[in-house]
Amino acid sequence: MLYEYKTIEKPVENILLKEKGSKFIGFAFPVNNETELKNTLDKIKTEHPKATHHCYAFRMGLNGENYRANDDGEPSGSAGLPIYNQLLANEITNVVVISVRYYGGTKLGVSGLVKAYKESAKLTLEEANIITKELETEIEIQFQFNQQNLIFTLLSKFDAKVLNFDSEQTAVISARVKNRHKDDLIKSLNKIQHVVCKN
Repeated sequence: MLYEYKTIEKPVENILLKEKGSKFIGFAFPVNNETELKNTLDKIKTEHPKATHHCYAFRMGLNGENYRANDDGEPSGSAGLPIYNQLLANEITNVVVISVRYYGGTKLGVSGLVKAYKESAKLTLEEANIITKELETEIEIQFQFNQQNLIFTLLSKFDAKVLNFDSEQTAVISARVKNRHKDDLIKSLNKIQHVVCKN
């Protein structure tokens, strides 16, 4: 079972590469879902409305199973794929890399484009801080008030973060726990009377 994945810590923006008059500006953003991805792409298109191309590639999901490479009008396979290959080379996921091109008047040819987009993505990712994130799951625990010390002690033992504590009728905690500790925590909670745990 997978417990962690590699991604980038924070966005990297405006990494410039010049190739025969064309300017390639590289961006890398951490993204966790389609909405964040769309917002990021829209943001870059808004910031660079006069660019000739906005080429990008992303990987999402634990094994990078959700991915796409987009040439945005460049010859097929000359832009998105070289960018995507840099994501693979760095073994990162939940990341989008965008290379914005301003055409400089000299055609680069397919091999020149492949080289330029690869280099743009590579330089951009070299500026990124690659981190390892542990996978986490949210769980919900229902219990009686007099058990709260016990529950909090267990959560702290398994390094779980309390997201919400609601104590109106019965006490309910939402917590986030690392996948590597999840089964042990649930097992310990299930041993306690009157405690219901859902995930």
